[in-house]
Amino acid sequence: MTTTPRTRALYNSDCPVCNAEMCSYEAYAQENDLPIVFDDLNRIDLAAWGVTEDEATRLLHVIHDGKLHIGFDAMLILWAQMPRMKWVARLCRLRGLFRILDWGYANVVARIIYDRHQRRKARGLVGG
Repeated sequence: MTTTPRTRALYNSDCPVCNAEMCSYEAYAQENDLPIVFDDLNRIDLAAWGVTEDEATRLLHVIHDGKLHIGFDAMLILWAQMPRMKWVARLCRLRGLFRILDWGYANVVARIIYDRHQRRKARGLVGG
């Protein structure tokens, strides 16, 4: 019994890190019949999301109940939909901890992942 998706995650399958993480979440969502859909930015019309390819490859984007979330907030929204990750999402929402993790995601983790993607793209190893 599949329910109507409340949550959509936009990810980059050309990125090995993003692809591995989102594929594991997608498998978990399917196994547990969770109302989450995973959209590969390389296989959809990004206009439907209202983002450019560059924006979509820089930070995670999640739509939950019709609202767009970007970056670490998007990750927490996604985790909150998964029973095994709910506690992590709650913990990461603690004010001081959230600020540190949000900054670290945007300025360290996502930046490294984006820079690697740009290098693979420049060498012709990924589409677009």
